[in-house]
Amino acid sequence: MNIPIEFLNRSAGQLFFSCLLVFLSHLAVADNEDELSLISPDGTIRIVVEVNKVVSYSVAVDGKQVLKPSKLSLQIDKKLDLQHSPKVLEVKRRNVDQILQPEVRVKSATIRDHFNEMTLVFDNQYSVVFRAYDNGVAYRYVTTLPGEVTVNSELVELVFSQDSHVYYPEEEDFYSHNERAYIYQPLADIGKKKLASTPALVSTAGIKLLITESSLQDYAGLWLLGNGKDRLVGTLPTFPLQKQTLQGEGPGPDRNEPITKRANYLAKTSGNRKYPWRILAIARQDGDLINNQLSYQLAVPNRIGDTSWIKPGKVAWDWYNANNLYGVDFKAGVNTETYMYYIDFAADYGIEYVILDEGWYPLGDLLGSLPNMDVPALIAHAKSKGVEIILWTSWMTLRDQFDAAMDRFAELGAVGIKPDFFQRDDQEMVNFYWKIAEEAAKRKLLVDFHGSYKPAGLRRTYPNVISREGVRGLEWNKWSLLSTPEHNVTLPFIRMVAGPMDYTPGAMSNAHGPATFKPVDPNAGDAQDFAQRFERPMSQTTRVHQMAMLTVFESPLQMLADSPSNYRREHECTEFMAAVPSVWDETRVLHGSIGDYIALARRKGAHWFIGAMTDENARELDIDLSFLGAGNYEMVAFQDGINADRWAEDYKKVTLDVTAKTQIKASLTAAGGWTARLTPK
Repeated sequence: MNIPIEFLNRSAGQLFFSCLLVFLSHLAVADNEDELSLISPDGTIRIVVEVNKVVSYSVAVDGKQVLKPSKLSLQIDKKLDLQHSPKVLEVKRRNVDQILQPEVRVKSATIRDHFNEMTLVFDNQYSVVFRAYDNGVAYRYVTTLPGEVTVNSELVELVFSQDSHVYYPEEEDFYSHNERAYIYQPLADIGKKKLASTPALVSTAGIKLLITESSLQDYAGLWLLGNGKDRLVGTLPTFPLQKQTLQGEGPGPDRNEPITKRANYLAKTSGNRKYPWRILAIARQDGDLINNQLSYQLAVPNRIGDTSWIKPGKVAWDWYNANNLYGVDFKAGVNTETYMYYIDFAADYGIEYVILDEGWYPLGDLLGSLPNMDVPALIAHAKSKGVEIILWTSWMTLRDQFDAAMDRFAELGAVGIKPDFFQRDDQEMVNFYWKIAEEAAKRKLLVDFHGSYKPAGLRRTYPNVISREGVRGLEWNKWSLLSTPEHNVTLPFIRMVAGPMDYTPGAMSNAHGPATFKPVDPNAGDAQDFAQRFERPMSQTTRVHQMAMLTVFESPLQMLADSPSNYRREHECTEFMAAVPSVWDETRVLHGSIGDYIALARRKGAHWFIGAMTDENARELDIDLSFLGAGNYEMVAFQDGINADRWAEDYKKVTLDVTAKTQIKASLTAAGGWTARLTPK
C-alpha cells in the first residue's frame, strides 16, 4: 500500500483514520475480486468488468448504474482482439494517492491524484487498465507485442438508459477545426451517421458523464456516433493515404489539405506500448465539472525537464480587428508601424506578448521577408519594452520547411509560435503535433495550436504547449450568429474540462442580442467593400460579460482580441482586464448550470478574482465571499450598467471594502456579466 504524501503532515489521529479508509477501500476491492470490480477511493463510484465471450464494463454512481454493460476491444493485425473469448491470466491492483504540481497552473497549484487501479492481463499479450477516481473512471489498453503492428479498429461502446440526453458537438466529417456548438438533445436522436468530436457530455439518471481522452500519442483521436437508441459508439479517423492539393495563390493552398483516400487501419505503431485513456469524467452537480482535471492527471508526465522559461501571460492580438487602429499618424495594417504600436500598447498595460498573425511572412515561405514587415526590428523593440513576440504560421508551410523554419523562429528571438489550420487528428497529424511540441521545446518556444483538436494530454508532456483553440470562440461573431451567450456559458462545463481553450475574449464593441448584433468581418470582401471593412466586429454580449471571460475561461496564453485603439479608449476596462492572471493557484465554483450561468472565484497568490456570466436571461447571483482569508479586502467590481439591457457597453465600476462575511448580490442583465478583483488591505 502506498501511504499518501499528504498524510505525513497530519496528526496521529488523522493519520490512523486516513489509513483506515485506504485499508477499507482495498478490502472492498479484494472482497469483489471474483466479479472484477473496482471502487473509487471514496467508495461512491464502482466499475464492474465482465469477461465472457467479450469484455464489457459498467459504471455505478452512488449505487445507481449510469453506464450499462459496454463492450470494449482493440483489433490488431486483423486477428488479435478482446471479442473472441479472451481469458484473464492475472488481475493486478494498486492504490495511488499523490500530489501533482502542474508546471503550468491552469486551475490550481496542486492536484490530488488519488485512484484505485485494476489491470486485467489477458492471454494474448493484451492488458486493460481500469482506474476509478472520486470524480470519474478511465481505461486504456497496453500491449506487449513484438515489432510494429497494425491497429485495424477500436471498439468504444457507451450504453446509457434510453431517456438520457447529450450535449453533442455535431460535425460534418473528420476534416474539421472542431469549433462546434454543444446541442442538447435526446440520446435517441443521435443516429449512426451523426458524427461528433469530443469532448461530449451525457446527462443520465441525474449524473453528468463527460467523454474525452488523454495520452493521445501515435494514434488517432476519438470521435462519436450514435445508434438512434441508447448508446454512443466511438469512431476514429483512419490513416490518410491521399490528399487533395489545392492550386492558386494566397490563403488555401498553404493550409488546406483535405483527405481524399484513407487506409483501412487506424495506426501502424509499436506493438509494445500504452494506448490513449478513455475517460468518463463524472459530476453530480454541473459545477463539479469545472475542477475535474482527469485529462491532465492521465497524461504522460513532463518530458522536457526545466520549465522555468515557460511564462504564461496575455497577448495583444491583431487578427480579430484586422489591425485597425485610429488616432495614429501612420496607415494601419500589416506593417512595422502598426506592430510597433501594438508593442507599445502591450508595454503600457503590462501585457506580456504580442502576436504577429497572418501576413508577417510571404504566404508559403516562412524563410522569406516582406518589405513592410521588419520582424527583427519589431522583436528588438519588443524586448526593449519587456514584451515578447509570438509568430503565426500555417501548419503546411511549417511542415514543408520544418527544420529551417523552427531554427529561424529561434534565431529571430521569437518566444513562441501559433501553428494554425490543422483540421485533423488522424495518426499522421497527431504525430506532427508531438513533433512540433518536442522541437519547439528544444528551442524554448511556446506553442499555441489553432485550427486544432481538443487538448488530449500533450500539454502535460510538453508544458510549452501552453494553449490551443479547438473551440468556437469570439472570432465567430465576425461571420455568424452562433457564438451566443448560451454557448459561452456551456463551454466551461464541456470543452474546458479537456484543457485550456484559446477563446480570445475581451471585445469592446458590444451588442445586445439579435436586435442590435450583426456579423462584421473586416477581413472579408475585396478592397472596394468599404462598408464591411470600416465596421467593427462586435460581441453578442454586454461589455462586462466579455470582461468576466478573463477569469472564467482558462487559457495560460490569454489573448485580448480587440484593437489597442479601442482598449486605450476604454482604459478603465482594459486596466482591469490586463491585471487578471492567466494561471491560478486555486479555483472555487460559486454557481454553475450548463448553458445558463456560471460564477467562479480564482486565486493567484493573495489576490482573488471573480467572474460571473449568464445566458440570454437576466438573473441575480448571490456571491458568498466566505472563501476569503481573514482581514479586510478592497473589492473593485464591474457590473452591467442600468441601461446595459439596451446599450450593451454600459457598465458601472464599484469599489467596496469587504470581508469573508460579506454577501454580494450580482445583478446580470441578459447576456451580461459581473467581475471583480479582491486585494488584501
